[in-house]
Amino acid sequence: MPISTSAVTLDRITFTWPDGTPALTDVTGAFGAGRTGLIGRNGSGKSTLLALIAGTQTPASGTLVRTGTVDLLRQRLDATERVADVLGVSGALDAVRAIAAGDVDQRHFDAVGDDWDVKARATAALAQAGLPHDALDRHVGDLSGGEAMLAAIVGVRLRAHPIALLDEPTNNLDRDARARVYDLVRTWRGTLIVVSHDTQLLELMDETAELYANTLATFGGPYSAWREALETEQAAARQAESAARQLVRREKRDRIHQEQVLATRAAMGRKAAIEKREPKIIMGGKKRAAQVSAGRLRVEASGKEASARAALDVAERRVRDDESVHIDLPDPGVAAGRRIATIGDDERSWVIQGPERVALIGPNGAGKTTLLERLVAGAAGAAGAAAAGGESPASGVPKAGRIDSSGPDDTPTGRFSLLSARAEAHTDRIGYLSQRVDGLDDGASPLENLRRAAPGIGDVELRNRLARFLLRGDTVLRPVRALSGGERFRLALACLVMADPPPQLLVLDEPTNNLDLDTVDQVVEALAAYRGAVLVVSHDDGFLRRIVPDLVLELRDGALTEVG
Repeated sequence: MPISTSAVTLDRITFTWPDGTPALTDVTGAFGAGRTGLIGRNGSGKSTLLALIAGTQTPASGTLVRTGTVDLLRQRLDATERVADVLGVSGALDAVRAIAAGDVDQRHFDAVGDDWDVKARATAALAQAGLPHDALDRHVGDLSGGEAMLAAIVGVRLRAHPIALLDEPTNNLDRDARARVYDLVRTWRGTLIVVSHDTQLLELMDETAELYANTLATFGGPYSAWREALETEQAAARQAESAARQLVRREKRDRIHQEQVLATRAAMGRKAAIEKREPKIIMGGKKRAAQVSAGRLRVEASGKEASARAALDVAERRVRDDESVHIDLPDPGVAAGRRIATIGDDERSWVIQGPERVALIGPNGAGKTTLLERLVAGAAGAAGAAAAGGESPASGVPKAGRIDSSGPDDTPTGRFSLLSARAEAHTDRIGYLSQRVDGLDDGASPLENLRRAAPGIGDVELRNRLARFLLRGDTVLRPVRALSGGERFRLALACLVMADPPPQLLVLDEPTNNLDLDTVDQVVEALAAYRGAVLVVSHDDGFLRRIVPDLVLELRDGALTEVG
C-alpha cells in the first residue's frame, strides 16, 4: 500500500559529469519510509541518484532533504579487508578482545561504548545470511564473490542507518544467496531503496519508483502491479492519441471544405457584381457582410483545428516512444540433427544438437564459467590449429590455453576442481559473451571494435548497426572502458551478431546482469527466433523460464545432473 511519509525528498535536482555530460536534470520526487524499488533503463541515472542521496556526489543545483543518515551498499571490497571491517564492527570487536586480554586502556572502553555483545550480534547477523560461523575474522579474499556481497549487505543491515541504499545487490549471486538476500529484505527495518533488475527482488517492495526522462514517479505497489498499471495507462494513452489524431483530420477536412464553400460564394458574388444584378450600394453591403462572415468562419475553423492539434500534442506526450534495442540474430543454418557440443562427466554426457537451448545452473564457485571457457577455448584451439594459429572469428572467444577462472562465478582464487565435468565443442563457430564482456578492446572505440568483427562493412553501415543497439553519436567514438555495463554488453552483442560466418552456438554467461528489463525482453525475443544452439549460464530464474530451455544441467561438486 502507498507510504505517506517521505524519507528522501528531491526538488529540481540537477547533476552533470565533469566532461559536461548531463546525468540528471530538474528531477523532483520523493521516497517513502519503507521499501522502494528504483527502476529505469540503463543510463537513466539510477546509480547517480543513489550517489546523490548517499552524499558521495553533490548536485549542481536543487535541494535534497533526508530524514536521517544514509548507508550505501559498497560495490567494491578490498580482498585484504576483514569481514569485521566490512560490517563496520572491527573497532568495537578488537577493543572488546583487547580488554578481555587485560589491556584496560581507556581508548578501548571508548571504542566499545555499550556494544559489549558486538561479536554475538555480528555473528548472528552473518549466520542469518548463511555465512560461515568463523566468517567474522576471515578476509574478503577468502570468500566467494557471492559471500562477499552477502557480507556487505549484512553490514548495511547491521549498521542500521535510518536510510539504506542497495545498488544491484543480487548481481552474480546464485540461487541460495539470492534467497538469503530476499529474506533480509523482507524483514528490513527503516527506509530501503533498491536499484535492481531482479524482478523477484522488486516484488518484495512496498513501492516502485521509476526514473524516466528525468522524471521520478512513484507507484504504491511492487513491480508487477506497477507494470500492469503502466500497460493499462499506455493502452488508454494510445487510444486517446488515436482519437485526437482522428479529430485533427476531421477538423482539417472541415476547414478545407469551409474554404471551398467560401471561395464558391466569393466567386458568385464577383459574378453578380459584374452582371450588375442589384444596385451598387446593395452589392457593396452584401460584399462587406460576406467578408465579415467569411473571416469569422475562417477563425472558427482554424481555432477548432488548432485546438485539436494541441489536444493531439498532449495525447502524444502521454504515449511513451521508448527506443529499444533491435537484435536480429543471423540464421547460422544449423540442421536439426547437427552435433554442436557435448557436456558431461564420468557418469554420463549430453549432446547439444541443432537449435537446442541448454541452461547450466549451479552455486557460485561450482565452476560454470570455467566449464564454458574450456568449451570455447577448445573450439578456438581447434580453429587455430586449422588456420595456422589464428583465433576463432567468433566474438569474445579466448585463445586456447588462456583460461581466467577468477570471474564472479568462481572462488576468488579459482582453486577448485571441476573433477569429472567436461565440455567439448564440435564446431568452431561459437559466439561467446562472458559476464565480464572481456572480448572487447577497452582502448578502442565501439566503432573500431565492430569494424574488427566485420572488416568488410563500411563505417556508415557500422554506425547504423550500432544505432540499432542504442549506441550512437559520440558514444561510438569513446573508448570502450568509458561505457556502462549495459552499453558494453550491447556492443559485444552487436559484434557477435555481425560475425561472418554467423555462430552456430551462442554461449552466454549471466547475460542479464547489466541489462535493463526492456533490453532483456529484446534478448528473449531474439533467442526465440535464433535457429542455432544456445548454452546459457544464469541465476535469473525468470529469464531461464522465458527462453524455455530443452535441457537444464546443474553443476555441483564437479559433477553434472539433469534437472527437471
